[in-house]
Amino acid sequence: MQIPLVDLQAQYATIKSEVLPAIEEVLEGMQLFLGPSTRRFEAEFAAFCEASYGIGVSNGTDALVLALRACQVGPGDEVITVANSFIATVEAIALVGARPVFVDIEPESYMMDWRQLESVVTERTRAIIPVHLYGHPVEMRPVLDFAQRSNLRVIEDASQAQGTLYEGKPVGTFGDIGCFSLYCSKNLGAYGEAGICVTNHEDMARNMRMWRDHGSEHRYLHDFLGTNARLDEIQAAILCVKLSHLNSWNEARRAHAQAYSEQLGGLVKKIPYIQPWATSVYYVYVIEVEERDAFRKALEAEGVASGVHYPIPLHLQRACEQYGYQRGSFPVTEQVADRIVSLPMYPELTVEQRARVIAAVKKSLVVDRVHF
Repeated sequence: MQIPLVDLQAQYATIKSEVLPAIEEVLEGMQLFLGPSTRRFEAEFAAFCEASYGIGVSNGTDALVLALRACQVGPGDEVITVANSFIATVEAIALVGARPVFVDIEPESYMMDWRQLESVVTERTRAIIPVHLYGHPVEMRPVLDFAQRSNLRVIEDASQAQGTLYEGKPVGTFGDIGCFSLYCSKNLGAYGEAGICVTNHEDMARNMRMWRDHGSEHRYLHDFLGTNARLDEIQAAILCVKLSHLNSWNEARRAHAQAYSEQLGGLVKKIPYIQPWATSVYYVYVIEVEERDAFRKALEAEGVASGVHYPIPLHLQRACEQYGYQRGSFPVTEQVADRIVSLPMYPELTVEQRARVIAAVKKSLVVDRVHF
């Protein structure tokens, strides 16, 4: 039996009796966007993040775009971020006409190396997008201190961090705006696409609500040319159901991660390092190995799926050639990208499945060393 990287069907089976009535209620009412389910989810997710406002949107990319627009980032501006992320982080910057400027990551937890911010800031810099990757938070205090000194906005890319804590507080509200993808595979995922922004700034919340709905607060009255980035009611209803389970699901992920780490620490080149001020939610469980291709093939032969998040850093993507970066620009990011492997991680992973993954990894390491 194959052990998948993520098993969405296993999770659905546990909440089917809650999800189907929620969907049916939306269809009975036929208010399919910006209705009661959206308002409920926005309020409940904002409370979950200890934020004042939640703005439901169509996906995580739109969440970043609307946040940048609310922070008045536009053509000619620069935004500092990292190259160890999904392409949407850079796409959002480009979509508002700004230029991404990268810094390297720190090698322990793979998060933004805030010590490099000073070396890349210019008079055109308007914002910083720290990426809370793999479920682990960026060290936010020095990022916020630098942003305050430099008069910069901070937009948290929390797409992989639903429930992640920094110094005991949920990520997403340390900066001006927090942006969450609710893509189907996320710790809190829609059945399709969805996203949400959280903020404590009333004016920014109002601006993003207008941007997502064609620059309008009232039907057929448009203050500016916005876009269509609305969260639909069916997804909002599903997310309300799933949000009530998120804490227990994240606890299950941490239990799986602890078991992995206890068995694999000292065997693989690196297991996830969790900073003392961090509480990770393990969106993915990432290890480092030598000879990754041979290792992954050996895992596959044992019926265990794996992934790579992410194999090509953003600064080396063809889509980012225009920004002028070369191999060697960010040595930590590049080195990590050649070694990382994501193991199966989802709350419904059974003890038996977890043991099979661990056994397969140990066996695959032998194959890896022979190949090496």
